[in-house]
Amino acid sequence: MEGHDLSEDKRKAGKIGGAKRAEILPATRRSEIAKRAALARWGAKATHKGSFKNDFGIDVDCYVLDDAQKTAVMSQRGMAEALGLAAGSGGRLPSFIQSERMAAYVGRELREKLENPIIFQGLGAVAGNPGSTVHGYDATILIDLCRAVLAAEAEGRLAAARYANVVRQAHIIVGASAKAGITHLVYALAGYNPTAEEVIAAFKLYVQEEARKYEPEFPNELYLQWHRLYDLAVPKRGKPWHFKSLTVRHVYYPLAKSNGKILELLKALKSQDGDRAKKLFQFLNEIGARALRIQLGRVLEMAESSPDKFVYENKIAERFGGQKELELYVPTPSTVPTDGSMKEAAN
Repeated sequence: MEGHDLSEDKRKAGKIGGAKRAEILPATRRSEIAKRAALARWGAKATHKGSFKNDFGIDVDCYVLDDAQKTAVMSQRGMAEALGLAAGSGGRLPSFIQSERMAAYVGRELREKLENPIIFQGLGAVAGNPGSTVHGYDATILIDLCRAVLAAEAEGRLAAARYANVVRQAHIIVGASAKAGITHLVYALAGYNPTAEEVIAAFKLYVQEEARKYEPEFPNELYLQWHRLYDLAVPKRGKPWHFKSLTVRHVYYPLAKSNGKILELLKALKSQDGDRAKKLFQFLNEIGARALRIQLGRVLEMAESSPDKFVYENKIAERFGGQKELELYVPTPSTVPTDGSMKEAAN
């Protein structure tokens, strides 16, 4: 027919054919096609949303997307906070990864991922209404970032004190994630499906275990008091050899009134581990670590309230002196001068 638009006929026929095909397709196949169409039109959509705040103390939102990979997503701000970067302009994630110290370790692939965030629809998205748009990153990028930090650290690029927290966080995240990953692989292979609460609790435990390796349990204030009480000069590097004896006699030996049993156990565990660089407190479990913190608090209080080492050691002896191996100095009436200067009498 002259002037008739054949393309319009084809379009109508295509619609009819598409409707007929839809009728005979299984429901799962129709759902898959609809999802693909929505993804192409609106982008990925979040199906779940959570936050790190209650369990880990950082106010960071996280999402699971409805794509084929069920991508876990964190925000750029969230990754920066997880790495321990400051909130100021000089500490944000982009400036850190582009810095001279880090640029060579980030790599092109990771940089491209960071420069091209995932744009997806928030939980308010429904058919025909995309809802709010959210920008985030695949959560696995955090592990890649941590590995880049550790590579830079290994070559001495992050030795400055201002990077200490970032390096520490990178070690903790990589260590905890590796433990969680292998645990959940075993769970899957064994057919065990943990609850959300179990997953969170387990990862918190892994984080605590890793953090203990890098947290100095002994407060610097106690060392300062020992320098004062024993009139010890501050060395350029390390600590005075006297501190080893003080640590054993005043802290570990009387720990939890164990009469040295905990100390011997820690020494045995360290010997079995073979890493001489590790500190004794790193072999304590959570209960033992709590007992150590209590002991340190008691010793620090006695040190801060003592004018000299003799008063301090007398307090230690009164509190823990039932454990004879302490060999503490206890002043006698004959050694105490009338002017109260115990230091001169002992010298």
